[in-house]
Amino acid sequence: MDLRRVYGWSLLLGLTVLPALSVAAGKCERLVVTGSPDAPPYLWQDPQHPKHLIGASADLLQQVAGELGIKVELLYAGKRSQALDEVRSGRMDMLADASLTVNELDTLDYIHPPLLENDYLVWTRKDSTLIYNEAQDLHGHPGALSEKSRMTPAFGTFAEQQLTLVRTPNLTQAFQKLLLGEVEFVLAGRYSGMAAAQTLKLASDLIARPLPIDKPGLFLAVSHNSACNDPWLRGQLAKKMTELPASGLREAVLQRNIERWKAQLSQPQQQPVSTPKQ
Repeated sequence: MDLRRVYGWSLLLGLTVLPALSVAAGKCERLVVTGSPDAPPYLWQDPQHPKHLIGASADLLQQVAGELGIKVELLYAGKRSQALDEVRSGRMDMLADASLTVNELDTLDYIHPPLLENDYLVWTRKDSTLIYNEAQDLHGHPGALSEKSRMTPAFGTFAEQQLTLVRTPNLTQAFQKLLLGEVEFVLAGRYSGMAAAQTLKLASDLIARPLPIDKPGLFLAVSHNSACNDPWLRGQLAKKMTELPASGLREAVLQRNIERWKAQLSQPQQQPVSTPKQ
């Protein structure tokens, strides 16, 4: 056997394969990410830089992506439905706060476990006599829920079968119905409810019951049409998501962004910060 000929073919094959490997390794150096523009403290439009999104989801994703050597740009893409369209099409790579729905499995790869969980609480007037220890206790009592809320499919089925819920265009109108006595409770996220109550100056009139009624996950979801969607990226992100709960980082980042949101509410803005819609 002519070893020189074998070595020559091996070298030629190596030179042929190397560029392909380089492209594969380098194609995910940067992720363009979007999400909800009005869901503090998780994600909202930066009033100082309106083309960008800020919040706990943004900070956590920047942290884990940085550890993987990937740059992330969190961009405003319009309202949530527009952001979803941008990611479905592949014009943007990822949603930072996707809700898990069967319909989207045709267009998105969800990273498990979720980046964050959004605790939904039962909000009542402070003088309410409503007894709430479990979801079934709300049966027969009229309640309200923003149509922009994103609950788990399991809770959605339960609510449809067991609860009497009025859906309002936004959380502001749900709270108004509560104050007017038209409903006995409102289902709202822990932090979006808190922010809305403070924005509307209702914090002294409302109370959030401590037991969450639902805990929908906020997932990272990569577009099927993204050039960055490969097994390595999905696997590494899943590993990071698994490590997050024990790190204590999520709680620290959430608290920091709650304070950030409160500080923005207390300062006059060139561009007004929108009231949370969830």
